[in-house]
Amino acid sequence: MTDLSGPMQLIDRFGRTVDYLRISITDRCDFRCVYCMAEEMTFLPRAQILTLEEIFTIGKAFTELGTKKIRITGGEPLVRKGALGLLENLGQIESLTELVITTNGSQLETMAADLKKAGVKRINISLDTLDADKFKAITRTGDVQQVLRGIQAAIAVGFERIKINAVILKDRNHQEVCELVQYAVDNGIDISFIEEMPLGVVEQHDRSEAYYSSDLIKRDLALKFSLVATPEKTGGPSNYFKVVGTQTRVGFISPHSDNFCSTCNRVRLTVEGRLLLCLGNEHSVDLKKVLRANPGNMTILKQTIVEAMLIKPEKHEFNIHEQPVILRYMNMTGG
Repeated sequence: MTDLSGPMQLIDRFGRTVDYLRISITDRCDFRCVYCMAEEMTFLPRAQILTLEEIFTIGKAFTELGTKKIRITGGEPLVRKGALGLLENLGQIESLTELVITTNGSQLETMAADLKKAGVKRINISLDTLDADKFKAITRTGDVQQVLRGIQAAIAVGFERIKINAVILKDRNHQEVCELVQYAVDNGIDISFIEEMPLGVVEQHDRSEAYYSSDLIKRDLALKFSLVATPEKTGGPSNYFKVVGTQTRVGFISPHSDNFCSTCNRVRLTVEGRLLLCLGNEHSVDLKKVLRANPGNMTILKQTIVEAMLIKPEKHEFNIHEQPVILRYMNMTGG
């Protein structure tokens, strides 16, 4: 067994230090985005998902193994009852330097101040379009004005950083990339553009036809903005550029056109309790099984996490032109 008596770091077999954990606390969401889930979804029964207490225990174990950043995701994390209490508990872990959250923004209008008070430092908000009709078409159920009010509430609260995440789809919203950057500039926030990731089988949406590369987005933006590369990193896969004359950063997450796996420092905990070692592969360990078979035994839990690093793959194998090998949906994996 690995010696856990001294300071520990999670290092995989390729020498990458893992210090960033993304936790999905629910597979449920009040939107039904076309690239994330099917229109008619069957959600997991409560017995199959981790309790909030179990999530905190796993988060605590990771921080004791050197994790510095935890991101809470979903589904939509803020629709889970008790999410705020979990964030408050995680926010009290002294060794955790960054507690952040990804949200669709639907709950921010009423919850932004409480999130800041709980210790959330940065917040990512999904926003693929500013057009109400397009927003409804992409999310199937969402109201863009509700999200925009949520963004303004978050700005007013004063998080360290606020960033929009936009998944760009050809002929759905690719014509809006300049408008989205202008919105970010006008509001003093950041934005990242994301190439769609082929997770789960979705209908009424051809991923290969909808694919719009980061290079095409940069070409479109160059018609209106000057972007200068910056070495800044936030522990995620974005390559950042500064919009000249502003404080806004534009990030590009490019799993297809610019593979970022060589510097991967993150793992994911799914809502079912699987420690997923790579977004684009199924290498995983069932931490829920370990927790429930060994209640209160932090040593066994940490030992399992350390040993899981040995099966973290070198890279993902996404192919936008084929039916997905990964059948789990993004809402179950954690955005």
